[in-house]
Amino acid sequence: MSNATRTRGSAPPALAPAAAARAARLTAEGPRSLLLAALLTVLAVCGGDAAARVFPFGPRHRAVNDLANQFVPFHAHLWDLLRGRADGGLLLDWQAGWGTSFLPDYGTYVSSPFAPLVALFPRGDIEYAVYGITVLKTAVAAAAMTYLLRRLGPGTWWWASALGASYALCGWSLAEGTYNPMWLDGLIAFPLLCLVGEWVREGRRPLLGPLVVAVCWVANFYTAYMATIGAALVLLVRLLTARAGTADAAGDAAAGPASGAGAGSAAGAAGELSSAGGGGAGPARRGDGGRFGTGARLAVVRTLLRAGLTTGIGVALAAPVLLPVFLGSRHAHPGLVREFDPAPATDVLARLLPVTYSFSTPAAFVSTAVLLLVAALLFRREIPGRERWLWAGLCAAVLASMQWGPTHLLWHAFATPNGSPYRQTFVLSGVLVLTAWTGFAHGRPGRRALLGGAAVVAALSLGSLPSSFLTPWALLLTAAGLAAVAAALLLPRRGRYGVLAALLVVGTVVGQAAATTAYADRERLVRLDDYPPWGTGQQRRADALAEADGWPAYRTDPGLPRVAGNDPLLLGGQGAAYYSSHTPAVLTGTLTALGGGWTSRGRNLLSLDNPVTDALFGVGARWRDGTVVRAEPSAPPLPLVTVRPPGPAPAYGRSPFRNQELLLGARVYEAPGAGGACRVGTEVFLWAPDATGPARLGGYETRLLGGRPKRLAALTSLGVQQREGTAPRVPPGGHAEIACLDHDRLRAAVAGLRARAATRIDVRDDGLTATLPPGMTGTAVVAAPRIAGWRCEGGKAGAYGGLLAVDVRPGTTTVSCRFRPPGLRAGQAAGAAGVLLLTASLWLGARGRRRAEGPVPLSR
Repeated sequence: MSNATRTRGSAPPALAPAAAARAARLTAEGPRSLLLAALLTVLAVCGGDAAARVFPFGPRHRAVNDLANQFVPFHAHLWDLLRGRADGGLLLDWQAGWGTSFLPDYGTYVSSPFAPLVALFPRGDIEYAVYGITVLKTAVAAAAMTYLLRRLGPGTWWWASALGASYALCGWSLAEGTYNPMWLDGLIAFPLLCLVGEWVREGRRPLLGPLVVAVCWVANFYTAYMATIGAALVLLVRLLTARAGTADAAGDAAAGPASGAGAGSAAGAAGELSSAGGGGAGPARRGDGGRFGTGARLAVVRTLLRAGLTTGIGVALAAPVLLPVFLGSRHAHPGLVREFDPAPATDVLARLLPVTYSFSTPAAFVSTAVLLLVAALLFRREIPGRERWLWAGLCAAVLASMQWGPTHLLWHAFATPNGSPYRQTFVLSGVLVLTAWTGFAHGRPGRRALLGGAAVVAALSLGSLPSSFLTPWALLLTAAGLAAVAAALLLPRRGRYGVLAALLVVGTVVGQAAATTAYADRERLVRLDDYPPWGTGQQRRADALAEADGWPAYRTDPGLPRVAGNDPLLLGGQGAAYYSSHTPAVLTGTLTALGGGWTSRGRNLLSLDNPVTDALFGVGARWRDGTVVRAEPSAPPLPLVTVRPPGPAPAYGRSPFRNQELLLGARVYEAPGAGGACRVGTEVFLWAPDATGPARLGGYETRLLGGRPKRLAALTSLGVQQREGTAPRVPPGGHAEIACLDHDRLRAAVAGLRARAATRIDVRDDGLTATLPPGMTGTAVVAAPRIAGWRCEGGKAGAYGGLLAVDVRPGTTTVSCRFRPPGLRAGQAAGAAGVLLLTASLWLGARGRRRAEGPVPLSR
């Protein structure tokens, strides 16, 4: 056999001694580099929170906006699920919204691989658990980016740590990701998906690549979608900048062992790069990117097709979670539809600097070290022009795409989001860090490049001066960081000078990030809605609700005042309150028709404290006025399933009082008399959905907070009419209606329904079965919203006033309904198809490699 022939299973060619020594050093420095990046990140985040005296380091709390309303309660519910204490399961949640689909919420809020860590904490320390997971995710993002940088090319190990930490400590992470912890999975996904792109480019990791894609998309599909776009752009630039010679090929060969690759894989990567570059074996001319011929273009196309296949398989594997999330959004109550309004250029420039804050501009800060290195790259003539300008062009293109309407919609899955319109900013931060690292493959920048880069950063800072978001600390820290990083790059590499350089760079990264964290902590509490943090009062309330809980015999409503938008998940019990991106439209419509209130334009539903709806939905206990109030023994709550006499379903009108009577099947309210006063002994209720201000009846006062389209005030009790002729005082603002509830009539109506109620109800994680009294006909009504996904015996489930209903024919003794989230079956089919595609691609790849190796020669 000739020397050019290698038998199957033989060892790959060894690296040259110098390259082998460098690879060994990179391998040894790998863990140290990742740990340093994670440590710097934790130090900056916790240091900034401590400086701001924010939880858990001070008296100021973190409970703002969706962090308090959604993320903490959903993590608390996940804790209950993992510990077997939840009412419901992965498919169906019986606690919030009178019974809603949970799989879409799981896939949106708590499907991260880090989320189950909450189970390691006590239930009462759920806020500590969420904070710990938030810091951990940020640290993992730093380590992931550091790993990617080391994988892409050579460079000083601590510089990789500093830049990896800079990415994880970008303004988007510190200002927005910290109170939207589910988005931080996208911060981790971007470097991981870029790493998948490298594997695809080198023809390696055909199994691990799709699995990484699947995990990223399951963890948080929303930011993973953005990260996938960013990783695709990075892969394209990597392919277009690949060229013959030693720059990229040697860099990848040296970095391969550090990432776990063998020398043979690194050599194969170098060969592909040489082929893609279209050049010969010799080095390209200085400043020349090499030619890019037809063969190279075909290689790029083939690589992009492989990347598309890898991504498609990964997304298919994630489909059992993704499709229910997608269809859950389609069935959700519509949110705010708004037009994109790009931020002024001066504000965009200001947000590149530390210690700035704004809710409607891109939080693009990513440390002065990164800005200086990116700007200096433009002046480094020793780097091929194609490489310099493609990376710089990618940074500019990503930034510009954030400001243009069509590409803004592309980044956000073709829907301008409610709230912050620049949720893709972390991709820009990642691209800036990758661009900064690109120059290290060619050594440190010289004085000329540093001077030019510093001038560019100074010009950007001056351009931001008109912005109202600019702070004196922003300019001071930028100037100090610019001087420190430039000095570090000019110092000698070895000995104490090297240590000093590292301290200067690390100090800049950590100091600027910590200051930005502290500033953002303070500003959030001033500018955003805040809620009471978990404390002894909330724990006492949760304990009282747990003691009174009687599910499924009756519901225990966590009541008012609310702690957060998802009090049933946070405090326990089963109520109407619910806040999610997937709040069903039918639930919002039904609750509104019955007099319920909401915020967030109908997606944040409030508890409805009303005797009629309590009877209809089987509420046997609720929190009110600092204690749990139980139903009177003479009027126990209705079971979950009742049978209504034959007849048409109720058709709701404008009045919530009349709608309640239609659903109840009896008249229980009286109209007020002359002057708007109710009969003595009846309970006075006011419905003024758009009013804001105090409402009074005698000595009793309550406060309304309404005003569509943002808020709707619920109908509220003004107490029992004590004196004849006393009329309530109603705050101005829109339509108002007063009704007088006769409790004797209500008790009689409930008693009539109880005679037609189920005698036994078995509630499951995916449905229920009810045993009916003999001889019942009509319509069995389940006190749960008729959301999409319910199926009952005999076919499709019906609706009765927005509630789940089933026709009861003569001889029917049981009613059984099962819930399957829309899209689950199709998602499972897509997942199975993904498994088949992955298996086929692995088999075809192995077969192709066997054919390329040729037959094994016989030994003589």
